[in-house]
Amino acid sequence: MFLKAALTALSFLAVVSAQQVGNNTAETHPKLSWQKCTESGGCVTQFGAVVLDSNWRWTHTTTGYTNCYTGNEWNSSLCPDGATCAQNCALEGADYPGTYGVTTGGNALTLKYVTFASQKNVGSRLYLLNSDGTQYEIFKLVNQEFTFDVDVSQLPC
Repeated sequence: MFLKAALTALSFLAVVSAQQVGNNTAETHPKLSWQKCTESGGCVTQFGAVVLDSNWRWTHTTTGYTNCYTGNEWNSSLCPDGATCAQNCALEGADYPGTYGVTTGGNALTLKYVTFASQKNVGSRLYLLNSDGTQYEIFKLVNQEFTFDVDVSQLPC
């Protein structure tokens, strides 16, 4: 009984910290559909979206636009630890087509490897979100097949 009471009391002391949301660029996940096929049920279209890895996004102070992360380093005064960093820093949304060259249309996803927006950007890392956009789509590939087409007709030699 004492252990239960102690755990309950301590749970009220827990501090919750989450990444702050930036207000400079809205986050709008590009919609994408795909098909899940089974031998018995045929193919069923699934709907979701893609989201850009946070490592490709701008993280800056919540009170201004000082970078919290530059190159490979976190700003040690803003981010001495994870909880303080989450409190001090905001993660901006992404300009998917302009900055990262990411566009979707139906079941097609187009990635431009090098883009020139306000600065040169190389590459991107995307994750597939489920239909309500709250969780990553997980593919369990044991005894399954995962296929996609790649159009290389526009690649340079």
